[in-house]
Amino acid sequence: MEDGVCPVTNYYQRILLPVSYSLVFLLGLTLNGALLRCVCAPTRHRSGTLIYTTNLAVADLLYVLTLPPLVVSDAMGELWPFGDILCRGVRFLFFVNLHCSMGFLACVSVHRFLGVCFPVAAVRLRCGTLARLASGSVWVLATAELLPTLAFAHTGVINNRTVCFEMTNPGQFKVYFPYGLFLALVGFLIPFLVVITCYCSMVTVLYWRCSSHARTARMRSKSIHKVLAVFLVFVACFVPYHIARTVYLFVRVYLPGNCHLLNVSMIAFKVWKPLVSFNCCANPLFYLLGSDRQRQKLRTWVWKTTRVQPIVCVVHEGDKHRPGG
Repeated sequence: MEDGVCPVTNYYQRILLPVSYSLVFLLGLTLNGALLRCVCAPTRHRSGTLIYTTNLAVADLLYVLTLPPLVVSDAMGELWPFGDILCRGVRFLFFVNLHCSMGFLACVSVHRFLGVCFPVAAVRLRCGTLARLASGSVWVLATAELLPTLAFAHTGVINNRTVCFEMTNPGQFKVYFPYGLFLALVGFLIPFLVVITCYCSMVTVLYWRCSSHARTARMRSKSIHKVLAVFLVFVACFVPYHIARTVYLFVRVYLPGNCHLLNVSMIAFKVWKPLVSFNCCANPLFYLLGSDRQRQKLRTWVWKTTRVQPIVCVVHEGDKHRPGG
């Protein structure tokens, strides 16, 4: 496909993105549906952890629901057959729920940080009211900061093919660039700094917390490994994508004539896109498999939904006297 003066290489999109997005859609829909089923069961007390987890699952579930139109479009070589309104809506919801997911992960990290590093203050600060207020703020802020997407994202024609621009059309990249940097700063960098600060502090406190009891030491080691795993998944999913996206924007604005660099930056950006999507599958796995109680609840739910009902044979009274009966 010709993009300005540079022929852009996009053959990989017909396989990589449809396959990866389809996998994310199936896994994300199943896992986040199971998570919502677990956390939305009637309980007497909805803790802050439960509130954040519910909102995170909703954001991830809404995110995966935006993927089917993108699967169809990428499989058709970026041809967009769904119209301008759906184009704007899909792009808007895609980024809103992505930013909400990062925001709720930051809230969860602060929630855990308070419980580990300030256990006394956490009794007062980790209440359900503050969790609801923080969750509402995440939804409102993410929606507000992504509203310009409805204006930037739209359909257009390239090489006689209708496409849905992910960020904006090639002629508006200079206008979009400051807004793209704003999204990278507010939507990613700030939550990332919150997450890295909280998890590094938790690991430090857990590592230096001495205990002679073997069971307590094992629990401490298990907590450290869990914190490190969550942090590494967050870094692997979000950091490369946002770096590649920012570099791609910079090249499009300031080095548009360097076709080799443009292709390399675009391929890097497109290749990292599926990885950021897999985060919505990792989030429910960490919750569902993170504790013995949740693992038992998941096993019980899977057993009930997949169990084969036994076949009951009713023997009539007259059948008892038949030959072979």
